[in-house]
Amino acid sequence: MQPKDIVAQFISDIQAQRFDEAKALLVEEGFEYVGPNMRFLRPDDMLAYQFGMAAIQKDLIVRQLSADGEHVYAILDYQTHFKPIGDVRLAVWFRVRNDKIHTVETFYNAAVVENMLGGNLPSAS
Repeated sequence: MQPKDIVAQFISDIQAQRFDEAKALLVEEGFEYVGPNMRFLRPDDMLAYQFGMAAIQKDLIVRQLSADGEHVYAILDYQTHFKPIGDVRLAVWFRVRNDKIHTVETFYNAAVVENMLGGNLPSAS
């Protein structure tokens, strides 16, 4: 599969809350997720956080998905059922090698989420 197809499948799996299928698209060793105020070095940690957010997820809409070699860029609308958060626009940079996602870097205004969680966001251990 092409990197763009792998990322499209990953996003689809997260949208449908198929976390085991999403995990299969991530490398086990050398994985890194970096967000505005959290960092995970293991796929299980990132997916546990995603699982925790599943209760408020209404939809995950892909507005744009483009690729340049192993680099895939997505613009997403993360729609929630949780009024204090509302909808969050995300820019996500994926790096894919050997048919697996190695890094995920997410850009969004995290102030609302951080305030909701009382500043207690997870980080890599």
